[in-house]
Amino acid sequence: MLEDTYSQQAPQRASKPRNRWRVLRRWRSVLLVTACQLGLLAALLGLWQFATSSQALAFLFGSPSQIWSMLVKMQENGSLMHDASVTGIETLLGFLIGNVVGTVLGLSLWYSRFVSKVMQPFIVALGSVPIVALAPIIIIWFGTGLASKLAMSTLSVVVVALVIAYKGATGVDDDQINLMRTLGAAKRQIFCKLVIPASLRDIFAGLKLTVGFALIGAIIGEFMSSSDGLGHAIFKAGSLYIIPEVFANVFVTIALALFLSFIVGRLERFLMPWHKFN
Repeated sequence: MLEDTYSQQAPQRASKPRNRWRVLRRWRSVLLVTACQLGLLAALLGLWQFATSSQALAFLFGSPSQIWSMLVKMQENGSLMHDASVTGIETLLGFLIGNVVGTVLGLSLWYSRFVSKVMQPFIVALGSVPIVALAPIIIIWFGTGLASKLAMSTLSVVVVALVIAYKGATGVDDDQINLMRTLGAAKRQIFCKLVIPASLRDIFAGLKLTVGFALIGAIIGEFMSSSDGLGHAIFKAGSLYIIPEVFANVFVTIALALFLSFIVGRLERFLMPWHKFN
């Protein structure tokens, strides 16, 4: 009895050091990648600062020190958080509405291949229309307030989300579908228990992609007509040739996109615990 107990506990003791080594190795890899990224960023900023040491180049391209001073100034007068929050709300709402509508429609097309073939040219036509070309019409329809920016952000997302969700749904293994049919599963059960879970990986890949599209749509809407937001601040600073302020708002826009992508990544890990992430 004691020998059996010892033989069962021995593999568990041996596995603990291996698990610890895997965790340490993973953290070491993360730290190494982060250090390389920060080093590359520091080198690029240093090169940029050196290249803009002359007044002419500093006027055309700005310099990291000028951009940092502008960021501090924007933070002190409150415009940084105000514009970032306005654009962030527009982006988040457009991102959510566009992805919900597009994903639902894309997954629903799985139910009927005939309907999907009928709708395919219309989806392609809608996706090929530049969002900038629709901006004047959207402003006429929705006015110059939040609704027009929300519409721009949503339209930038919905077609991409639809196509990616449909691709994920139609990419499900036919053998698995036939197996569930053999076991007596109805089409609704196949859709809920197989198609949707199998499509989550493609859907989340689309979510990471459409974060940038939603932000671009909101920025374009603010370019066209707005008195607030990062797009308005970029347009106003560019018209006055204040290049450091333009870059400062661009960097805030990039930071906003990275933050939203990080949130999507955390949500993906929470909803897909079975998936192996790098």
